Amino acid sequence: MNLTISGHHLEVTPAIREYVQNKLERVKRHFDQVIDIAVILTVDNLTEKEKRQKAEINLRMSGKTVYVESLSQDLYAAIDTLIDKLDRQVMKYKSKVQEHGHDAIKHIPDNYEPAPTA
Repeated sequence: MNLTISGHHLEVTPAIREYVQNKLERVKRHFDQVIDIAVILTVDNLTEKEKRQKAEINLRMSGKTVYVESLSQDLYAAIDTLIDKLDRQVMKYKSKVQEHGHDAIKHIPDNYEPAPTA
């Protein structure tokens, strides 16, 4: 798995890099077929009162690319909400992939009887 962390108008410090990597462990724990992750951290200085921190991620996995973005006044809060959104989308994709392998109803034989439950 390739991980790229870049910053726009922001220097990516080792502390930020480690924070993002630790948060991404949760996603990798739920779904291990991740090919490539690109994280972009941005600081937009609109005015002094309105500093906006933006975190985006492109996650490529087998069969799908997931894009998520998050805005906040604090960069760490933006990363937290980004990982929460990403985790929900990855879990949704994982459940779709796992449920898709079942036989369709039209392919089940007519004389099929399910096993009795106790």
